Amino acid sequence: MAKTKSHDKSRKGLPALDKSPSHLLHRALQLALDIYADELGVGAITQRQFAVLAAVEAHEGLTQTDLVKITGIDRSTLADMAARMIVKGLLERHRSTADARANAVSLTDAGRAALDGARPKMLAADARLLRLISTTKRESLVSGLRDLIRAGEDVGAPAPEKLEKKIKAEKPKKALKADKAEKPKKKKLKKAA
Repeated sequence: MAKTKSHDKSRKGLPALDKSPSHLLHRALQLALDIYADELGVGAITQRQFAVLAAVEAHEGLTQTDLVKITGIDRSTLADMAARMIVKGLLERHRSTADARANAVSLTDAGRAALDGARPKMLAADARLLRLISTTKRESLVSGLRDLIRAGEDVGAPAPEKLEKKIKAEKPKKALKADKAEKPKKKKLKKAA
């Protein structure tokens, strides 16, 4: 839990961070992931793998695009995760019945067993996290997080896949400029006659 320790250090110069929702959410996420890792132990499925397995269990036959929307994991990361989870035997991929161009995923018996084994530990991790704040604030925290996510979706906050496309679209332009700046100009060599 090294990422979350700072209670004994001077807080001078941190008021701006203490008021930054994005910074506080990042710190809270680090704390949650540390607790999750502690509860589940070494070699367990990750928190994001748990989210994917739980989403697939709730909606068997989801396409990977649907999983992006439900889990908030960006498209390329989810595609890589799904591929690794297929290799591990947790998921199986097949053509979607709704759209022959799309891949759908479903749980394997091993995926269901991994999810069933992780579920009580995930509940313990969530309970442990919520015990860090007063009982009266627990429901407000969860409700506030849900409201924040819904509001972001309602106002058209960029979906993970849109952000990914924007980043990829900008990257080649920057890379081209960097390449041009770094490449030494080639000197024309005269052929000896």
